Amino acid sequence: MSRRGGGGRRPDSRRDQPTQARAPSFQRGGGGAAGPRGRGRQGHRGGAGRGSHSGSGAAPSSPHTASTSTEPAPSSPSVSASAPSSSSVSTLVEETEQKLTLAAPAAATLPPSSSRAVRLPVRPGFGTRGRKCVVRANHFMVQLAKRDIHHYDVSIDPEVTSQKINRQIISQLINLYRLTNLGERIPAYDGMKSIYTAGPLPFESKEFIITLPDSDPRPSSSASPGTERQFRVVIRLASQPYVYTLQKFIQVLDVVLRAAPSEKHTVVGRSFFSTDLGPMGQLGDGIEYWRGYFQSLRPTQFGLSLNIDVSASSFYKPILVTEFVQYYCSDLSRPLSDQVRLKVKKALKGIKVVLRHMGYNLSCKITGITSQPMSQVMSVVQYFLEKHKIALQFTSLPALEAGTEERRIYLPMELSRIVEGQRYTKRLNERQVTALLRATCQRPQDREANIQMMARENAYNEDTLVNREFGIQVVDGLTSVNARILPAPMLKYHETGQEASVNPDFGQWNMINKKMFNGGRVEVWTCMNFSTCLNQDVIGFCQRLVDMCNRKGMVFNRRPVIPISSYNPYQIEKALVDVHNKTTQPGKQLQLLIIILPDVRGSYGRIKRVCETELGIVSQCCQPKHASSRNMQYFENVALKINVKVGGRNTVLDDAVQKRIPLVTDRPTIIFGADVTHPQPGEDSSPSIVAVVASMDWPEVTKYRGLVSAQAHNEEIIQDLYKSIQDPQRGLVHGGMIRLVGMEVHIRELLIAFKISTNRKPESIIFYRDGVSEGQFSQVLLHEMNAIRLACASLEEGYAPPVTFVVVQKRHHTRLFPAEHNRRDLTDRSGNILPGTVVDTQICHPTEFDFYLNSHAGIQGTSRPTHYHVLFDENRFTADGLQVLTNNLCYTYARCTRSVSIVPPAYYAHLAAFRARFYIEDETSAGGSTGGTRSTAEGSLAIRPLPVIKDNVKDVMFYC
Repeated sequence: MSRRGGGGRRPDSRRDQPTQARAPSFQRGGGGAAGPRGRGRQGHRGGAGRGSHSGSGAAPSSPHTASTSTEPAPSSPSVSASAPSSSSVSTLVEETEQKLTLAAPAAATLPPSSSRAVRLPVRPGFGTRGRKCVVRANHFMVQLAKRDIHHYDVSIDPEVTSQKINRQIISQLINLYRLTNLGERIPAYDGMKSIYTAGPLPFESKEFIITLPDSDPRPSSSASPGTERQFRVVIRLASQPYVYTLQKFIQVLDVVLRAAPSEKHTVVGRSFFSTDLGPMGQLGDGIEYWRGYFQSLRPTQFGLSLNIDVSASSFYKPILVTEFVQYYCSDLSRPLSDQVRLKVKKALKGIKVVLRHMGYNLSCKITGITSQPMSQVMSVVQYFLEKHKIALQFTSLPALEAGTEERRIYLPMELSRIVEGQRYTKRLNERQVTALLRATCQRPQDREANIQMMARENAYNEDTLVNREFGIQVVDGLTSVNARILPAPMLKYHETGQEASVNPDFGQWNMINKKMFNGGRVEVWTCMNFSTCLNQDVIGFCQRLVDMCNRKGMVFNRRPVIPISSYNPYQIEKALVDVHNKTTQPGKQLQLLIIILPDVRGSYGRIKRVCETELGIVSQCCQPKHASSRNMQYFENVALKINVKVGGRNTVLDDAVQKRIPLVTDRPTIIFGADVTHPQPGEDSSPSIVAVVASMDWPEVTKYRGLVSAQAHNEEIIQDLYKSIQDPQRGLVHGGMIRLVGMEVHIRELLIAFKISTNRKPESIIFYRDGVSEGQFSQVLLHEMNAIRLACASLEEGYAPPVTFVVVQKRHHTRLFPAEHNRRDLTDRSGNILPGTVVDTQICHPTEFDFYLNSHAGIQGTSRPTHYHVLFDENRFTADGLQVLTNNLCYTYARCTRSVSIVPPAYYAHLAAFRARFYIEDETSAGGSTGGTRSTAEGSLAIRPLPVIKDNVKDVMFYC
């Protein structure tokens, strides 16, 4: 970390000093830290009270005393990392699980929803801070009539994997037998194994024989076109009435509401897409987008609501495969190169094609393409000429492969047409993403009108199954919701600037007349130019950038350690090593390397991997087009990034400096952010990437140290938060996201780093966890909270600071609109709701502690509020306390002078995970922060470890 610069900065602060080699003591009183504070009752979590635990020396799930330690600090900073005994750890695990686990249901006949169901904290009350207003949410209230819901199991023989075919079978059954065997009831079918009825059927078990016209005979079948396929359908009573849990009751109603659109449209998760739901558009490379809508039934404080949102998704164009291949290779008369062939194989694998040359539709799923041209593959050309009298034209192209290993089928590309309605799940390129965003970006007023129109056209109240059979009525119109607009926080800059503080307006401000709160110092630096478009401009660019850094409060040496030069863009790694060797001097290390990227994209990830994991260089990359500009705003933004990369702070909350943030500045508090990013679909060999960041300064909470690791493909639960390994030579070795053991990153290291940086051990933990879906709440909380507890206990017996665990959700479909679009006091410049708008009533969870926060100003389109859901809260935040803290933190994001849409610790974790993927993949394979699952096959794959980030790089916010 860099030394402080001049300009009147406080020299006595120890928070900006370089990291020490030895870890400080975590014994009580060590470093002047007070002992952990008491946390009172916790009766609402269904476990023991917060103060109750075994007194046998085990690390408790919470401390049992409200007093602070007054023992004197030890005379030497000896490392204390003694592990608790095995019985202590067992007790700790047991007590943590007891605190999180529900008691058994009162009625023995009702099955539990999970063996480890979690009861989340109840809402501590509603927020009152801020200016009151009304917004409209895309939630449509649902009214229910009393019905006696029954659940029936369905089995179809022969088994069909297509839900579309299953629905056709059950639809045919209802048409034939509704007035007779079904007792005039209309069942709701989920497309798989269950149907639900609003009353009993006249039987408990019955078998039906259903026939469907077979328009798609299998190649192995001897049936001729136009024959019928016969299915044996057995319907058997499963439960009566179906009222085990609210969640399952909602699931039934959701099936009812989805029944009609599932038969008419293409189903993708909880969304429906169709060419009838709006105009299509072209994305290029044989891909188009379809419009559609999302719908989901949710419990709210108002009762049940139907969340409806418009959406769009990419689909394959229903064209001949030869037309699709032309997007990759225009000349089909010549064999494909190996590079093009692999691209085509990856793009086509798994999609369905249909052939119609035999007088009927033959549908096949592509498993691959041949490595040789079709003319060389088992006489395919001759077969189609003799059997079907078709002379194939594009014999230089590979043949499509279908079928199984035992019975492989070869299909000509020119006769195979891509089946309509297949979603394109692979990663869109930058041009396609831009085209999709441009086509679907809608201003708030337009999006609200489209949502209203979509709900109206669905006509739920006119659907016989929904309204008459099940008594469901969807209220017309979006829901009006009470909201509040939280005030922007006062931001503190350096006293030597003309403006030492600023109160942001509409979620944004600028650096005019301001200096960074703590300007970093850069003594040893240079610049490498890999662009062929810039020559003399490079020196001028660097001078302008250095001048900007100095004007904004940094101490930046104007003279580079070696002359600024241009380098061969095709020998990047060699050039980086050469510069590293030239700039390594006794007692001095290159603090910053400015890099102007090559003109051709694709080298950024390689540069970051070499600099951060091999050479230990902190770098700032710049695009050639920006390096030739004289835009002062650009230089200001780069200066902000450079400052935090060399250990400075750009701005801090004035309330943090004045120690006026409850539960944060009144005791040493560490704030974590965590995220897991998963590889794109089709990247089955790539691991998921975990990133955890933690604040290293207190009370300012603006500097975040980051750690990354790899784990099993698509595994969402963080596996390496904490682990201990029994080593034959070293004994019990501690690790986890919270210390480094080999290639794995762990929380223990971050806790120690906080103690070194602040000379105080954390007395409180706030953990913002990104990327978790509602279905994973219990699993994530049980595993990761237990890991945090064990990491703390491994540092000091009985050390268990109170934890608040908050999930950060951006992937949801709730949108908030101004009640009056033309009122300037209710909208920002983009027409969106104002920054700081918070909602914790009506559309939020009936009992749990959650809220929606729109902390940023919209730029284009409709802003998406972030949903924060508290899974664990030993700090006992009030609604106002957590909402104001979260909103204020969003103004401390280091890379710009705008408030951001998600809390910065979670944002930084996402950036760190995104950066780490560059270490093992190229720039075309960046994954996304989506909820993951793990199959047995995937879980058994060897995990490719990440290269280790050098210590001097980890000490700063390298990911910014």
